[in-house]
Amino acid sequence: MKPLDAPLENLADWEGAVAFRLFADQQALTLTVSEQIAARLGDRILGGQMPTGTRIGEQELADEFAVSRGPVRDALRILEREGLVTILARRGALVTELSADELRELLEIRAGLFELVVRKLAAAPQPALLALLRAGVERLDALAGVTDDAGEYAETTYKLLILCARQSGNQRLQRMLTALSLQTLRYSKLGLASVQRRQRSAALWREATEAFALGDVERMVALTRQRIEESGAEAITQLAVQMNSKGS
Repeated sequence: MKPLDAPLENLADWEGAVAFRLFADQQALTLTVSEQIAARLGDRILGGQMPTGTRIGEQELADEFAVSRGPVRDALRILEREGLVTILARRGALVTELSADELRELLEIRAGLFELVVRKLAAAPQPALLALLRAGVERLDALAGVTDDAGEYAETTYKLLILCARQSGNQRLQRMLTALSLQTLRYSKLGLASVQRRQRSAALWREATEAFALGDVERMVALTRQRIEESGAEAITQLAVQMNSKGS
């Protein structure tokens, strides 16, 4: 994977530049044992292999990773900080349940941070970035029509967001947006599960990209907020459906 400050020249570079995982901005060799375990578990949670409510056994993980329970506990605390795990007294750790209230808060913050990214990018236009955004939108268009995309569309939008953030020149802003985007990724997959929703999202991405090309920052900001709000509303609807099905 290229360093985060390396220039991106084509779509292949772009696709390999953003890792879909915790600690994506660090080299694997620099991670502590706890961080490595947290990254592996985070991949499973974000990829859907560990559904919401799944109990996480410390001893089972210690056996799997051939470590004591200490690094496992530290890993779970990291995941709790990232909003992926909930640690309950005397009950252990569970994969965090999705919540409509949490989603509203996360999306409000993420929309504000991404607006800041857009304004910083508009203040210093980068033709290469625009070309990459257009290539990314083409990928979104292709994924939007796939009957079962296995969450790849949502993961691609995540990468596009991080691509923009890393070009903003503000590393703290990039880290904050990366963390929030990871926390919202499970919700995004719900909100973008249908072909209709993905096609609508791709159309808004395309409109926003072209507004950016024309230097129309206000329109790009408005379209971005609209896209986030529409996907969030659908995710909340799907959460309600899931809750109703559990109660029936």
